[in-house]
Amino acid sequence: MKSFIALIAGVAAMAASTAQAPQPNVAGRRVSPEQVRSVAPALEQHTQERLYGQVWTRSGLGRRDRSLITIAALIARGEAPALGYYADQALENGVRPREISETITHLAYYASWGKAMAAVPPVGEVFAKRGVDAGQLPAASPALLPLDQAAEAQRAKTVGDQFGAVAPGLVDYTTDYLFKDLWLRPDLAPRDRSLITVAALIASGQVAQITFHLNRAMDNGLTQEQAAEVITHLAFYAGWPNAMSALPVAKEVFAKRAEAAARD
Repeated sequence: MKSFIALIAGVAAMAASTAQAPQPNVAGRRVSPEQVRSVAPALEQHTQERLYGQVWTRSGLGRRDRSLITIAALIARGEAPALGYYADQALENGVRPREISETITHLAYYASWGKAMAAVPPVGEVFAKRGVDAGQLPAASPALLPLDQAAEAQRAKTVGDQFGAVAPGLVDYTTDYLFKDLWLRPDLAPRDRSLITVAALIASGQVAQITFHLNRAMDNGLTQEQAAEVITHLAFYAGWPNAMSALPVAKEVFAKRAEAAARD
């Protein structure tokens, strides 16, 4: 009985410790805890206890991945002022400067040029503070990763058959600029490139595009548990409606992949 009570006490202590996990580098925030409490005291409490005490400590997705999808969501939503804090924390969490740089470049195509450009000043300040130099950033025109010729030919044919007569320029650019260039740049792994793409689509409410890119992400190594955690995490950074809107799409993707796996 005593050992059982000790076990329960230990679990309770661990839960309390997790719930009280401090936000890293609070001094680096744009808005201090005192400022938040002066306007919305519950918001600061929820920030510490729920966002940092629970969401960021969930086991289904590592802190490095959480940093990547948070940065992607902020860029996609045009919330550049918050990027200084999160870029700094991303570096602490193991994201390399070249990966942050590639995330910004990638999201110029998936979130807009303007939003990517808006990310440059706050991230630039972080890089300057940390002494990040050109040698730590991707080359403008690196040697590209190998192209899966068969998969790309099938994707290009499908898109061309559907939309080639509607917007041939866009179809051509999609092939030449995205799938034969951007997706093959080597300084962001294919899984991570898929990860930030899915995060940006969820954050901007682009539900129709999630099916293709979530399947691609899982083909690139993202697990179902990790995909579910991406959606859960983004409820806090993109809002519950965007996260809930992504759930039916994810559910269908998971089901179809499970059916396909059962047939194999």
